[in-house]
Amino acid sequence: MDTEEEEILIQAKPNFIRVLIMIICIIFQAAILGIVIHFFSRQAAWIEGVFRLLSIIVILYIIRRTEHLSSDLMWIILIMLFPVPGTAAYLLLGADLIMSTTFQNIVKETDKAKDYYFQDIQVLKEIEQAAPMKKGQFHYISQSAGFPFYRNTGFDYYRTGEEGFPFILEEMKKAERFIFLEYFIIEPGEMWNQMLQILLQKARQGVECRVLYDDMGSFGTLPASYAKELEKQGIKSVPFNRITPVLGTIMNHRDHRKILVIDGKVAFSGGINLADEYINRFERFGYWKDNLIRVRGEAVWSYTVLFLTTWNALRHEDENYMVFKTYDVHGSTGTDASDFDGYIAPYGETPLDDEITSQNVYMNILNQAVDYCYITTPYLIIDNELTNALLLTAKRGVDVRILTPGIPDKRLIWMITRSYYAPLMKGGVKIYEYTPGFVHGKVFIADDNVATVGTINLDYRSLYLHFENGTYLYGSRKILDIRNDYLDALKVSRRIRKGDIKNGVLKEMLLYFLRLFTPLL
Repeated sequence: MDTEEEEILIQAKPNFIRVLIMIICIIFQAAILGIVIHFFSRQAAWIEGVFRLLSIIVILYIIRRTEHLSSDLMWIILIMLFPVPGTAAYLLLGADLIMSTTFQNIVKETDKAKDYYFQDIQVLKEIEQAAPMKKGQFHYISQSAGFPFYRNTGFDYYRTGEEGFPFILEEMKKAERFIFLEYFIIEPGEMWNQMLQILLQKARQGVECRVLYDDMGSFGTLPASYAKELEKQGIKSVPFNRITPVLGTIMNHRDHRKILVIDGKVAFSGGINLADEYINRFERFGYWKDNLIRVRGEAVWSYTVLFLTTWNALRHEDENYMVFKTYDVHGSTGTDASDFDGYIAPYGETPLDDEITSQNVYMNILNQAVDYCYITTPYLIIDNELTNALLLTAKRGVDVRILTPGIPDKRLIWMITRSYYAPLMKGGVKIYEYTPGFVHGKVFIADDNVATVGTINLDYRSLYLHFENGTYLYGSRKILDIRNDYLDALKVSRRIRKGDIKNGVLKEMLLYFLRLFTPLL
């Protein structure tokens, strides 16, 4: 290994000068905004009147366009209490009035990508006949959200990051055509360095290697020049939505996806990022409970298209995605009914359209559950619609359980998460906290025949602000592996009972007040 390769493997410190410059710029912008607001608020009454009228118009605009009023309530209250600064803050941070070039390209590329998702109608008819009571969910994912169902030709579920990581390395070593990675966090260390060594070797062999990471997610772990360093070694790389010191809502939308595609034959996804705590090489918040799913066969194409959509919005390299397709256009692999086990539909979430795909998938699972619905999430910050869905499911006699961390990674978010417990428990939802440490998996399982594993937390950011992905599973025997993992985790978890969360009146009021501002947390 030469000096340059050693440098890129061990380089872990971010560019602190960049951090300092950004902090100074943000403080400067905030100060300028404050001075402007203060100036106008002290001028003639007619100026204040104009701003008050504008605030009313903005509130009406929010109400008219909102798809989740409970989260937009923050802006309405802020504007009502402080018309001038509240309106200014909303226009700057919440209105999405300015679409960045990157996001314009993503919208265009997402529209183009619709032509690459091929739903085999025979497969859709099969699954609808197999489970007519879930026909609505199948139709929603395939026809409304636009993500095809495939016959499941093989997936494996790994209970922890360290259990699944050796299989990532094994599959990467087999790569002959391409390796695509898209992750929220990359941090040099034992995990990433092993993967990077394989990427460097494969790049020298002529394998197309592409690495896409979120600039904010990796802000504290990678230097600003990291993508360029990878490029020098033959690995194509680009940071998603590079952070700028300019305040605005554009910075609020991050790429939270976790996708690894190898030769179009194998894909990995799940909760883990590419950093050592995700495979428990060291402890930050107790034991890190996460998961990983490996998918083989036709369904890998949907992961490939998801990756290429974002990549080409940033790099504009591929005129035709089909050059990366391994299987036939309509999903034919020559398999018969004995070769597959249930059905699978990888799906994506984008904040740039009018479809709340991930929340709708979750709510359909809840609404169609008959016996039980088990949920794992690191954060529980939900709107009234999802709260009511959980409560109604429990009131129908369905065993609804939610597993959250016993040791938090963000204490304030944990406190807000716990503020949702009481009303849910009162309605019959069972809450558990994982005592060994932090739970990072994002899982729904219902009735032994439905599951989804992915990157989507039950919080405002995952459901409404971030780019996410999930894997919907139906009818596979291996769904029992996911269920059993959940039940095993409950054995080392504490069920929360009435009275376990004791907050005084003032703390309770503070938490409910902070819940209004969760879109900014």
